[in-house]
Amino acid sequence: MHSDVTTGRTAASPSADGRFGEPRPAVAVLGANGSIGRHVVKAFETTGYRVLAVARKRPPTAAGSRFVELDLSVTSPAEIAEVMTAAGARLMVNAVGGWSASTEDNQHVHVELVQRLLDAAGLLPAPPRLLQIGSVHEYGPVPYGTVTSESYEPRPQTPYALSKLAGTEAVLRATRAGRVQGIVLRVVNVFGPDAAAGSFLGSVVRRLRALPAGARLRLEVSRDKRDYVDVRDLADAVVRAAESTLAGRTVNIGRGEALDMRRMLELLVAEAGQDPDVLDLTSGPVNSNGGAWTRADIRSARRLLGWAPKIDVRRSLRDMWETAAAL
Repeated sequence: MHSDVTTGRTAASPSADGRFGEPRPAVAVLGANGSIGRHVVKAFETTGYRVLAVARKRPPTAAGSRFVELDLSVTSPAEIAEVMTAAGARLMVNAVGGWSASTEDNQHVHVELVQRLLDAAGLLPAPPRLLQIGSVHEYGPVPYGTVTSESYEPRPQTPYALSKLAGTEAVLRATRAGRVQGIVLRVVNVFGPDAAAGSFLGSVVRRLRALPAGARLRLEVSRDKRDYVDVRDLADAVVRAAESTLAGRTVNIGRGEALDMRRMLELLVAEAGQDPDVLDLTSGPVNSNGGAWTRADIRSARRLLGWAPKIDVRRSLRDMWETAAAL
């Protein structure tokens, strides 16, 4: 037996469906070099899967994985299918994408690329299992205090949210048609180690680390409250979804809490060992890619995946600060 340090579970020797001794299938993690993808790679490896890491350049976490350098945004479905077949991968995790202000970029990465993966799936000997990393922002802005469940009708407004919803709908259509066994994890804001530089908290960490001694960081911060999940908890949810029989539906992944952004900054500074006065916070409207309020209903994840967030906010902020030192 070995302890799964990423998920907190204990795993026996690798198995495909819980039966001792049977090899787990290979899994292709697409976008393996991203802030989410690298932790998904680690979670699958720790759980005993053979991982095919796919990215435009070798990810630092792929030392124990088979790696393929591939730009999925321009690679043909036939070539993607060939790579999947050669690796014997029956699972695909799409962790490609991120924030972009451009409608064209969002369409290219979150819609056209997903369609390319679905076309590749149609060329495989059998329909593969496809896990799509979606976004809570697909629901669009919701009234303050709303706990958003999967039954909430999406009304996205930003180019990012519109494109993510289009990708989700494509996966669900393909699942209904029998082309893939698809499931979409609608994820709240992500923090923890290796946080994306383009995220709000990730950018604050990098600006704080670059701040000259004695200087203060001036930030305009609203009273927004947002749900956050640690990237390692998200990776755990991905593995659990891969091992489930769920298909053709969305599942929310978050803490199920609306966290005050000013309080988050105060905790970040404390975990970083900085003087509280290093932040000069002012109130005002903030240009945000997400809504002013997010809180996900995560009861489906608990019931269907046996998943719940385990990593507390302070640890996530501390680890985010410490990993940024290596950048």
